[in-house]
Amino acid sequence: MFQKIMHRISKAACFTAVLLSGLMMITGPLATSADSSVKDPQHRLESLGQAFRDVSKKISPAVVYISTVYSMESLPEEYQELFENEFFRRFFGMPKPREYQRRGLGSGFIINEEGYILTNNHVVEKAEEITVTLPDKREFKAEVIGTDPMSDVAVIKIQGENLPTAELGDSSTAQVGDWVIAVGTPYGLSQTVTAGIISAAGRANIGIVDYEDFFQTDAAINPGNSGGPLVDIYGRVIGMNTAIFSKSGGYQGIGFAIPINMARAIMESLIAHGRVVRGWLGVSIQPVTKDIADSFGLKTAEGALVADVTKDSPADEAGVLRGDIIVSLDKKPVETPTALKNLVAQKEVDSIVPLTVIRNKKKKTLQVKIGELASEEQTGKSRPDSPESAPLGIHVQELTPDIAAQLGYKQEKGVVVAGVKPGSPAAGANIQRGDLIQEINQTLIDSVKAYNKAVSKGEKFLFLIRRGENTFFTVIKPEQ
Repeated sequence: MFQKIMHRISKAACFTAVLLSGLMMITGPLATSADSSVKDPQHRLESLGQAFRDVSKKISPAVVYISTVYSMESLPEEYQELFENEFFRRFFGMPKPREYQRRGLGSGFIINEEGYILTNNHVVEKAEEITVTLPDKREFKAEVIGTDPMSDVAVIKIQGENLPTAELGDSSTAQVGDWVIAVGTPYGLSQTVTAGIISAAGRANIGIVDYEDFFQTDAAINPGNSGGPLVDIYGRVIGMNTAIFSKSGGYQGIGFAIPINMARAIMESLIAHGRVVRGWLGVSIQPVTKDIADSFGLKTAEGALVADVTKDSPADEAGVLRGDIIVSLDKKPVETPTALKNLVAQKEVDSIVPLTVIRNKKKKTLQVKIGELASEEQTGKSRPDSPESAPLGIHVQELTPDIAAQLGYKQEKGVVVAGVKPGSPAAGANIQRGDLIQEINQTLIDSVKAYNKAVSKGEKFLFLIRRGENTFFTVIKPEQ
């Protein structure tokens, strides 16, 4: 079980040993100096300590504490056990159904003077109120600019003057073994700095989010650190702290951070579009095992084996066939299916890029025009039309050509159901994600604007729904 929980480092002796072991890497070249004092181990340790102090002073002003308030319809888990006890219920009774307020905490970092802040989606996803506190004690109310649950990235914004900013680095240059520093506000405490190294890069298939390409680090990450920066020895942000691996429920030296290059691309899309626009290829892929590699005459078990191709998809139009092994996209190597998924997602929609496959033991390069991925999670913006706030509990999105191809609604008109709130009137009428709403009260629905107008007033609504190859009517009554 992967949990976003952490535990403070208390073994100072172990940390000191780590510092000493990395000393030569950072200050080793100084040993060639004629100055004998430079060769003194104590001087080297002091130099390293000064480097950490300088980095902390550089990044700390831009790292913020984020507190949230959100509501829930049931008792918090820590109190539910009490009411399961018969003795407790006999004397105190059962609580009446009502909404309960919960508070959350996390970290983030200011990325420009306009007040945009990067943090994790799980820090703000349910928030009804967000308060940002700077190290100089200034407090601001924040608005959600956009969220992306598929990568656990969110962008919020505050209005203020003379805001400190973090310098964003290039995560592609970071290497295993590099020193890193994690900054955040664990447990709601004032800012905390921890140090370690990059233990591994390109960690995927962990099960935290849909799009994974994590740095693994042994820098301590604790509750409240989520969304805080992971910086290099120059104070440049190379990652955003997100989660840890733990079997015991405590910090075990394995933390995960989203590379800043990935987070930055998502951030830019959220700011520009209010959602994340991801590329789409239209293939089902699987790993290339050693046995598969031998069968295809490959020397190494690398690439992504095409198990199926979606009809009329970008891959289909480019000539990709079942049984092809994709080994590069836009001249970048594809070692695993996850690598291909991440590469495609980051490509600009409608861009034409070379795709190299191995077919019949020979390399073949195709030109593919990247499509747009359709997903209920692509809605991003601070949800004025989300299932939770929509009058019928339905979130809809436009029927683009790419979405129509993926869902089988080519040459159809309507809006696509991207999400349904559990317990809502729509859920009671058996509306499902992926349905195509074609008419409401016998009026053609061909855009989200038309849908919003149709459901703005009325006591009941007659929907014409297309689901796969079937079409049916259903009546939905708004909540009273």
